[in-house]
Amino acid sequence: MLDDLTLREVFHFRVSLLGAISMITLSIIGLILLLSVLIVYTPIRNILPGYSESLRKQLIQESARVDSLQTDLTLQRQYLDVIKQLTAGAIQTDSVQSLDSLQRIERARIAEQHSEATDAFMAQYEQKEHDRLLLFDNTAPVKVLQLYRPVRGVVVQSARPEQRFYGVTLRTAKKENVMATMRGTLVSVERMADNSFTLILQNAAMVTVYRHVSNVLKTQGAAVERGEALGIMDGEHDIVIELWDAGQFVNPEEVIAW
Repeated sequence: MLDDLTLREVFHFRVSLLGAISMITLSIIGLILLLSVLIVYTPIRNILPGYSESLRKQLIQESARVDSLQTDLTLQRQYLDVIKQLTAGAIQTDSVQSLDSLQRIERARIAEQHSEATDAFMAQYEQKEHDRLLLFDNTAPVKVLQLYRPVRGVVVQSARPEQRFYGVTLRTAKKENVMATMRGTLVSVERMADNSFTLILQNAAMVTVYRHVSNVLKTQGAAVERGEALGIMDGEHDIVIELWDAGQFVNPEEVIAW
C-alpha cells in the first residue's frame, strides 16, 4: 500500500494459495460457531423443527401451573373472607363449614337429582353387566375333553375367577416344551409387548389359551395333534394357561393332571 502524497510504501502483505485457503476455512468455521451460538442461546432456535414442540410442551405445563395457582388463590381468598367475617362477628364460629364439607354437600345434592334419562341409562348398564357376569360366572357343569398336560412345571398362582383372573400360572424349566392339550387348530399366534407369544388352540367349542410363551414352533392356522409341541419356554417367563368351553370358564387345575 502506497501513500498518495509521497508514493512511499506504507505496508504490504503477501497472500499465497495456502494462506487464502486457510483464511477461507477459518472464516467458515467462525461463521458456523457464530450461528451455533445464536441458535443455542437466542430465541432463534424456536423456529427450528423440534424446538417448537418442546416450547409447546413448556407452555402447556406453565398454563396448567397457572390454573392450579388460580384455584389455590380462589380457595385462599374464600378462606380469608371467612376469617374476616369471624373476626368482625358477622357469623358464628359453629356455623362455619370447611370448603371440603361444602363441596361434598354440593356433590351429594347433584347426585340426588336423577333425571329419567339417567335412570334409564343406569338400568340398561346394569342389565348389560348382569348378562356379562352370567357368561363368566355360570357354575353349570360343562363337558370337558380329556386334555393333555400343556407344560411341565410348578403352579405358582391358581385361577381367581372372582378377581377376573382365569389362568393358571406355572413356572417351568429352560427349554421346556409347550404342548397341545387336544387335537385342534392354532387359530391365533400373537407377539406381545414383552416379546413373548400368546397362542390360542381351538377344538369345536373348547379353547386353550397359552400366554407368555417364549418361542413358537407353529404358525397360525396350523392343525396340531394332542401332545404336539407348540413352543419352547426360556425359563424366564411364567406361562399362563386358560381353558374355555363354549364361553364358560374351566379351571385347568380341575381337569388337567399337572
